[in-house]
Amino acid sequence: MPKLSIRDLRVEDREVLMRVDFNVPLQDGEITDDTRIEAALPSIKHLLSGGAKLVLCSHLGRPKGEPEARYSLKPVAVRLGELLEQDVFFATDCIGAEVTAKRATLGSGEVILLENTRFHAGEKVNDREFAAALAGNATVFVNDAFGTAHRAHGSTEGVTHHVEKSAMGFLIERELEFLCDKLESPERPFVVILGGAKVSDKIEVIGALLEKADALIIGGAMANTFLHAQGHRMGNSLLEADKSELALDILAKAEAKGVRILLPVDTRMTREFKEGAETKVTAPYAEGGEVGDDWEGIDIGDLAIEEFCTEIAAARTIVWNGPMGVFELNSFEKGTKEVARAVADSEALTIVGGGDSVTAVKKYNLGDSMSFISTGGGASLELLEGKELPGVAALTDV
Repeated sequence: MPKLSIRDLRVEDREVLMRVDFNVPLQDGEITDDTRIEAALPSIKHLLSGGAKLVLCSHLGRPKGEPEARYSLKPVAVRLGELLEQDVFFATDCIGAEVTAKRATLGSGEVILLENTRFHAGEKVNDREFAAALAGNATVFVNDAFGTAHRAHGSTEGVTHHVEKSAMGFLIERELEFLCDKLESPERPFVVILGGAKVSDKIEVIGALLEKADALIIGGAMANTFLHAQGHRMGNSLLEADKSELALDILAKAEAKGVRILLPVDTRMTREFKEGAETKVTAPYAEGGEVGDDWEGIDIGDLAIEEFCTEIAAARTIVWNGPMGVFELNSFEKGTKEVARAVADSEALTIVGGGDSVTAVKKYNLGDSMSFISTGGGASLELLEGKELPGVAALTDV
């Protein structure tokens, strides 16, 4: 997208408002994973070194439009200061006279973090007055919060109407490079790996990728819906029985377009959904395999793992979004773990599309082996679907 970049800005002695994604996990007021803070550092350091008077804003958690102490960004300000090795001022609100006065005291190269934007109802409804107050005296806005770029909120879209220029930060720039530019004409074979719970959640991305992909690998509970639609007995497995026609329609469209869809040829199943539970693998479905009435599928089977990994090894471009099973429990992780390793070992361009796939990559310490790991689950899916992201569309055109 031809949008203004942080690289194009002159910010010396100018107040710059920057939307970051500091929606980090907290436990007893302590940050348990600061990955999102670290991801914003390149853009923050670039602006500070350029002499900006930097005002940072973000949401955290899901407060209901009013302050909740457990969702305060104060611990984030402390951690950011440690990472930057400089003082990070903190404002106890994100709008209001007191905040405006505090922002006015910033000198070049100094930074303040505002309190949670979702402590105000105006944030999520993109209220014009809230957005104007948040923009304050800033003349430049930078959006580097890709994870919320698919939301037209006050801090992502609304503020752009109250500043002179709006630009994307390095994080969003890189997301667009991999999820848009590099997939415009992908090197082939182009293989897409989709997992997760529901076909209905990913129907639009499946439709969009059928236009580009050479093969779609489908695992997770969404694969159960396809197998059920084909007439296989799936026991107590999680599936969407009312989406059988939709699944069959997808298979028919793929065949018409010459896109191969790989479904699990067997399934790992259990009778108890708990760590250490007994598991076994069905016989191949082509040989009459089935998930028994008192069993449920919780992962792809061993033959499916072998087939999927062979397909992955031959790919030149890979997009992976969604686990193959309940990888959070070690007893049920084999499929996701082996697929993750196969993607990491591949010589292809490998793009991990946010959400649980990122969690899996972290669990198996494979991040350094991936070409790109997206920071936004919903936003990355919408980009893959070909949708316009409000938080990007609102930025200044070039």
